[in-house]
Amino acid sequence: MKMVSKHFLLRGSGLLILATAGMYGCKDFLTNASQPQGTLNQTTLATRDGVEGSLIATYRTLDCTNSMRRLGGWGCAASNWAFGDVPSDDTYKGSDHLDQAPINDIEAYHWANPGAFKYLQDKWDQVYEGVVRANSTLRLLKEVEGSNPSEFSLADANGIEGEAIFLRAHYMFEGWRMWGSIPYYREEDTDFRKPNEDTSAVAADLLKDLDSAIKLLPATPRNGQKGRATSWTAKAYKGRVEMYNHQYADAVATFKDIVSNGPYALQANMADVWTAFFNKENGPETIFAYQASANDGEPNAANANEGERLNFPYSPSHFACCGFNDPTQNLVNAYKVDANGLPLSLSDPTWNDSDAEFVAGNMTPVDPRLDWTVGRDGVPYKDWSLYSNTWARDKSNAGPYSPKKNIHEQASGAETTVGWQPQQQSSMNIHLFRYADLLLMLAEAEIETGDLPGALALVNQVRARAAAAAQGCGFSSGSDVATKYPQCAGDTRMAVPINDPSITWAKYDVRPYPSFPDANYARAAVRTERRLELAMEGQRFFDLRRYGMAVAKQVINVDYLPKEKVRRAYLTDAEPIADRHRWFAIPASEIDLSKVGGTPQLTQNPGW
Repeated sequence: MKMVSKHFLLRGSGLLILATAGMYGCKDFLTNASQPQGTLNQTTLATRDGVEGSLIATYRTLDCTNSMRRLGGWGCAASNWAFGDVPSDDTYKGSDHLDQAPINDIEAYHWANPGAFKYLQDKWDQVYEGVVRANSTLRLLKEVEGSNPSEFSLADANGIEGEAIFLRAHYMFEGWRMWGSIPYYREEDTDFRKPNEDTSAVAADLLKDLDSAIKLLPATPRNGQKGRATSWTAKAYKGRVEMYNHQYADAVATFKDIVSNGPYALQANMADVWTAFFNKENGPETIFAYQASANDGEPNAANANEGERLNFPYSPSHFACCGFNDPTQNLVNAYKVDANGLPLSLSDPTWNDSDAEFVAGNMTPVDPRLDWTVGRDGVPYKDWSLYSNTWARDKSNAGPYSPKKNIHEQASGAETTVGWQPQQQSSMNIHLFRYADLLLMLAEAEIETGDLPGALALVNQVRARAAAAAQGCGFSSGSDVATKYPQCAGDTRMAVPINDPSITWAKYDVRPYPSFPDANYARAAVRTERRLELAMEGQRFFDLRRYGMAVAKQVINVDYLPKEKVRRAYLTDAEPIADRHRWFAIPASEIDLSKVGGTPQLTQNPGW
């Protein structure tokens, strides 16, 4: 397989297109030939290289490509920030009100508006492009095996089949948690005008695919290439599907096997979770991630973190653009802790009362994960410099804070040198599922099956890692860190003990829960922990809906919107979420395209 940079993405876009095209004509074909020379179809691609290339193309669809952004949106971002963060209480759309205006409709829950449909269409396209590519790979594999049985070893054939089936399940999972009732396509389907399956049937199909993938895949990445799915990846996804389908006892069994026998572990500290340092990527916490690649010969850095490129601080920061997906005041307040080092939101109903910008020097005790997640004024911003609220593009629209997890470190050397606004592009991987997420899902499942001590131990394991380190000085030559904090001169450490004497900008505290006295308290604690640990990773809104619409309505309509409508005037336009918001609206164009004899095969979700 052709290797590019440090990841297994193929250079350029040609093979990506070929993986799904029925025919691709090269510009230099001989027009007087009976069969145009240089034309590639499925038969031409039915080679070992064609199969492997088709599989790589299936992985590539995990994040945005130019072909998926045909409506100009970013609904195809691997992180799901437009759907998992922006409609939640974690982030504002950001930027100014006019830039990427369709996201305003996602944020305000106007999902039947034409603007919202543009982003929803991008996501639908990504889901089914991934499914088509996975199924194309499976068909090509069968064709090659039929014509040349010795082309692949049994191990390679099983591995390729298992990876393709797993990837199909990943994309269908993404569609399922977006829309619920969706059509499920396999490699033998020839007519794509299929009706929706109900949500329980989709869950059954997902589990069937994942069980097949578990049996076929090796326990370690094929060819030793990190980023490829393994049997453990598929098993982790199986538990994830079981959780989303409220099969709690099954999820406990699945996850406990992974915890006891699998290859995963928490990273030593939060600095090593979201990182662009090559020697720390794909660490023991990574279950599945989009493998971004930069400076690999692609002239526009299209293999880098394309879907995240808007989510960087604006000028005058180093990154210069674009100020999207900004943390809410609500999220910042959620990191405050009480005198016992536990989340203030669990014990004090006034936890979210403060509207004041939370800046360096405010010694209100906070969970150190705040400064791994949020860029806030006067606090070191990884190893770039001090974050400044002047980097916020429009504070009246988006507040004074910026995302931080997705920012590559200056010292990593991962920043690209080509393309539009290259400062935003890097080879930082995008986590799609990580071990802390799995542990907290297992804790959830144990609560629902009556094991409160087991859930307590898991939550405290995640909290112990949170207590391991806080943002340090991150001194770099030319930065302004030592100007404000003289003790930081020459101190390049980005991760330091939470009570390190170099820290004078914050007071950090995070301690274990002494007990879970009852299931209701335990449930609230785990849900709070998921928010603090996974904030701005595209999980929050999916979690709220998964908990049930009664929970989602309480969080958004009661705890979030009334206060935020005062903080951000534009949110006065937001409608309260209702039962119809359990699922996103299916793009209207897809319903039109599904017609057979004038009758749509796809049915719109209730209320849309």
